[in-house]
Amino acid sequence: MRINFPCLVLCSVLLASASATFAQDTTPNTKAATLVSQMTLAEKVTQVQSGAPAIPRLGIATYDWWSEGLHGIARNGYATVFPQAIGLAASWDTALLEQVGTTVSTEARAKFNAIGAGRDHVRYQGLTIWSPNINIFRDPRWGRGQETYGEDPYLTGQLAVNFIHGIQGDDPAHPRAIATPKHFVVHSGPEAGRHGFDVDVSPHDLEATYLPAFRAAVTQGYADSVMCAYNAIHGTPVCADGDLLTTRLRHDWGFKGFVVSDCDAIDDMTKFHYFKPDNVQSSAASIQAGTDLDCGSAYADLLEAVQKGYVKESTLDTALTRLFATRYRLGEWGGGENPYASIGMDQVDSAAHRKLALQAALESVVLLKNEHSVLPLRAGTRVAVIGPNADTLETLEANYHGTARAPFTPLEGLRERFGAERVRYAQGAPIAEGVPIPVPETALRSAKNGSAGLTGEYFDNVEFNGKPVSTRTDRVIDFDWDHVAPADGLHADRYAVRWTGEWLPPAPGDYTLVVHVDRCFDCNKQHDPVRLYVDGRNVLDDSGDDAHMQAVLHVTDTHSHAIRLEYVHSGQDQGVRLQWLAPAGAQLAEAATVVHDADAIVAFVGLSSDVEGEELKIDVPGFNGGDRTDIGLPQPQQALLERAAASGKPLVVVLMSGSAVALNWAKAHADAIVAAWYPGQEGGRAIAQVLAGDYNPGGRLPVTFYRSTRDLPPFVSYAMQGRTYRYFEGTPLYPFGYGLSYTHFAYAEPKLSASKLGAGAKLTVSAVVRNDGDRDGDEVVQVYLDALDDALASRHALVAFQRVHLAAKESRRVSFELDSRQLSSVDAAGLRAVQAGHFRVFVGGGQPGYTEGVTTVFTINGHQALPR
Repeated sequence: MRINFPCLVLCSVLLASASATFAQDTTPNTKAATLVSQMTLAEKVTQVQSGAPAIPRLGIATYDWWSEGLHGIARNGYATVFPQAIGLAASWDTALLEQVGTTVSTEARAKFNAIGAGRDHVRYQGLTIWSPNINIFRDPRWGRGQETYGEDPYLTGQLAVNFIHGIQGDDPAHPRAIATPKHFVVHSGPEAGRHGFDVDVSPHDLEATYLPAFRAAVTQGYADSVMCAYNAIHGTPVCADGDLLTTRLRHDWGFKGFVVSDCDAIDDMTKFHYFKPDNVQSSAASIQAGTDLDCGSAYADLLEAVQKGYVKESTLDTALTRLFATRYRLGEWGGGENPYASIGMDQVDSAAHRKLALQAALESVVLLKNEHSVLPLRAGTRVAVIGPNADTLETLEANYHGTARAPFTPLEGLRERFGAERVRYAQGAPIAEGVPIPVPETALRSAKNGSAGLTGEYFDNVEFNGKPVSTRTDRVIDFDWDHVAPADGLHADRYAVRWTGEWLPPAPGDYTLVVHVDRCFDCNKQHDPVRLYVDGRNVLDDSGDDAHMQAVLHVTDTHSHAIRLEYVHSGQDQGVRLQWLAPAGAQLAEAATVVHDADAIVAFVGLSSDVEGEELKIDVPGFNGGDRTDIGLPQPQQALLERAAASGKPLVVVLMSGSAVALNWAKAHADAIVAAWYPGQEGGRAIAQVLAGDYNPGGRLPVTFYRSTRDLPPFVSYAMQGRTYRYFEGTPLYPFGYGLSYTHFAYAEPKLSASKLGAGAKLTVSAVVRNDGDRDGDEVVQVYLDALDDALASRHALVAFQRVHLAAKESRRVSFELDSRQLSSVDAAGLRAVQAGHFRVFVGGGQPGYTEGVTTVFTINGHQALPR
């Protein structure tokens, strides 16, 4: 071995000098600037890309800035999985959002600490969390709307402020993690074309609808990071828009953190926006505009950009100082004060966090209809559980999720609550025509013990050699194993599983058996191979080239068939599902059989992350590319509901989805309707507790439920006219803010602090809320303001809300203080001000005209311009 003594001495001197300098410097910004000054230009360029490599000579470890925490720390193994963001929004509970955010960052810290400060942290292992998504859910067709807090700027902003505070904690000098509200700004589909979409938004709509939540996230939530969006506005890609990223964000709002691009957004400027001829100039334009960090590799061309004079090296230094100051504040290098050093892996999916997940799922449930008080279901009720969402993991976890350790589906929840002997189950239908769904337990039987499911043998090698480490009966093959081992004694990166048993087709016909492997995002390695055998014949043998593997089988009878599925995990894929497409008549007949012997029917219908989501490869009736082309319930599920209702038995419809579904038939014919969203790991328990009356639902809709796609303006238009409750002139199926209870709330005695107000003064609004019923319950008290003299104003504007718990017969005066911004309006030029005029304020359990409440009026004199 040759030892280069001069290098060792020089490196030691440099490190000692750097350490001495850092010891003298006290602020993260000063430390960061000192560190950056010691980097070469080539090293600097590597550090403004999200996958920042180590620089050993400066003591810098590898750090990937990309981590996700939308509703639980995501894509890094076991975590507490909360309801999807739209479900959290349905709680209308700001305190709950803060608790969820705290849990997300606590579990992120635990995983970070397990690796250790000063060590390499690769993707999804860091403390810079790219959440929340606070884009306005302006159109229910957008597949990613499920990731948002709904359609209202004020509700979205207040929920975001609390979630961000939960993520970052109480100490700005030592954040527990960093929150990143996204996607700034005016971004909400369509998914097709999103990489080159140019938005023509009016100044009024920009200021009145699209910016307020981001402003709140920065000025009230003090978010330390912001993600800029893919789209352009008026021809300028947002990630290169200095007016937005520097003037508005930093100057007007006082933002001190760093801006990161959406992934490959810089590259998109060249390839799809044609903004610049190459990534050299696109990168230069972006970093000069204020995008400090590139999620991607386009910023590699900043080396050439500096050399050619397109951008100054000092501009890179500014961005890098922000980035490294963040890493210092997070305590990445260890040492010094670290209030989070004791957070260990025992806090990941802890008992307390599971309890919070159940609370969140309970609070997210919205009761939409309850004819003749069909709900709660009475003790001893025999329940027929039907529908494609009754027993699937994907409708619990949604997208951008962690791995749930012990997820509880609705079927399991109802069995636990009502007794397995009183619950019968049939899948009944797929999500949509041509969309495979996990083979249900009713069609699988273990040859080993005759129970529902297949016998799984788990091997600690990929050759199926020797004895299995574990053998068990798996009720269904529907698993999320992202970064986790499927059984004790196995390594998360290398194992094999063989499932054997019998497949029980319910009727003759053509069946498509599908093996779906959940692919690793952005992986270039070989995908996990699978093999499927039916009656000893190899019907599917895939080496990992295809995302969906299918075999069509014609069955002439209902005899059982031997089935064997072999799965080899040798890459970075994330789980496996055995799915099918079964004959519609056979599934409907199965559902009719279980309904026949039941006292009541609970139908779990809706959507799934297989059909709505980010850039999905799907094109079937009603769905395209992750978005929807029709907001109605898919036809196979509609047929199932009609078949069930024909029995004459009480029908409870539980909608599980990430967006509004036009349940017109169900509203007219079902006895009860419950919206449960994608409810997270404890969703099954929560739904069962609501249906049984153990918990009184108090959630409210964060979006408008329209009657038809025909009610909507063109999807590609970002003009707000005709959209959301604020500008929609039609009659909704269910309005924004709506939700029922098992009790009744009444309002009385509205009071204002003044009936005449000078511009700039605050206004206190209050009303007495009384629980008139016999059950304790939660009420979401909502305050809406109508500007009676302003032609540009929205129909109604939510300006305050509070979720309150009232015991039976309890009453309470609930008060709200409205400041200038809550009392303001926006003119055609996009200027916000408190204007003179007449105003009406409504306090109630929902929007004016759709719920009980009280109204009063006041006037404002004078004019007060407000800062942007």
